[in-house]
Amino acid sequence: MSAPARLRSRPRRRLTSALAVLVVALLAAGCGDDPTPESVWQSGPGATRPAGSAAPTKSPAEPAAQEPEKAISLAATGDIIMGNAPSRLPANGGKGFFDDIAKALKADLVMGNLEEPLTEDTGTGKCGANTTSCFQFRAPPSYAAHLRDAGFQLLNQANNHGYDYGERGYANTQRALEEHGLEHTGAPDQITVVDVQGVKVAVAGFSSYVWSNSLVDIDAARQVIKKAAGMADLVVVQVHMGAEGSDKTRVKPGTEMFLGENRGDPVRFSHAMIDAGADLVVGHGPHVLRGMEFYRGRLIAYSLGNFAGGGKSLSSTGRLGWGGVLKVSLRPDGSFAGGSFASTRMNSTGRPVMDDAEQGLGLVKELSGKDFPGTGARFTSAGKISPPAAG
Repeated sequence: MSAPARLRSRPRRRLTSALAVLVVALLAAGCGDDPTPESVWQSGPGATRPAGSAAPTKSPAEPAAQEPEKAISLAATGDIIMGNAPSRLPANGGKGFFDDIAKALKADLVMGNLEEPLTEDTGTGKCGANTTSCFQFRAPPSYAAHLRDAGFQLLNQANNHGYDYGERGYANTQRALEEHGLEHTGAPDQITVVDVQGVKVAVAGFSSYVWSNSLVDIDAARQVIKKAAGMADLVVVQVHMGAEGSDKTRVKPGTEMFLGENRGDPVRFSHAMIDAGADLVVGHGPHVLRGMEFYRGRLIAYSLGNFAGGGKSLSSTGRLGWGGVLKVSLRPDGSFAGGSFASTRMNSTGRPVMDDAEQGLGLVKELSGKDFPGTGARFTSAGKISPPAAG
């Protein structure tokens, strides 16, 4: 695919038809003293202007340069578990849990993957009383305040732990988020639209579970994204995809399985969503970082790894303890205007802290080059992201 095809931008969706109608109406309504709008005047031999009209300040042959539309910044993280009630919760009721990384999260829209319900015990936990191989998580509903205070604005529930405490636990989580002014996404057919600096952003969450939009049924997923593209200027996909484990950092073509579950075909799914109208794909699920690539000018982050595992809910051993904050600036037409990746790690208690050693950045940079030699994102030593060089 040529460089122009890879990097092309789409027109601002919501305004395209409206502007066309407006132009036609203005042309048809030319019944005043100057029936020809200034913008369509042509110069040349024999050209005249109506009496009393001002001379154009620029020749139409030299149109004024258009300023590019202002970009908005989007921030995203991987898996978030703040603790596991009742006995494995952070000290001080979780106060200050995100303090060390709050500055890194600052953006116009901050998103995270909430890997646990915020609910009291509903009596419908998925794990039996004596099980040793099943994992279920929950934190008190009041912990939504910690997400809000950290700067999060929108949380994804489309993941394998969203239903750990059943339908009631899922609904309780939505209620807790809403009570603290937070948006949520991920339920079947749910498209969450938020206004960000005057730009409409639609976010939809996908996983391989029935309580979310389907990662596996790509045709159905396309329809969700096409609908979202008609509702907003920008479309963001949050997706829980891929097999889990410290050895699952590589992205390869084909379906990934884990414990007998179909965890999707990450490359096929992500490309299909961008073909359908998505402008950014944010992946999580493997519990490790994965590479990033550009497809048709849109960024795909295949996994942002573990961000928080309060109460030692998630392993912080080696690569399992590395995460990061992805920031992407997009113009209203979806075109990429810049990005960055800031490395984080989980400390001994599972709280997220900045990683001065930049281990995550080093890994993502390495994986992007190995897995996507022609399309992989490029990274500077400071974490700045750019598309691959044209040619």
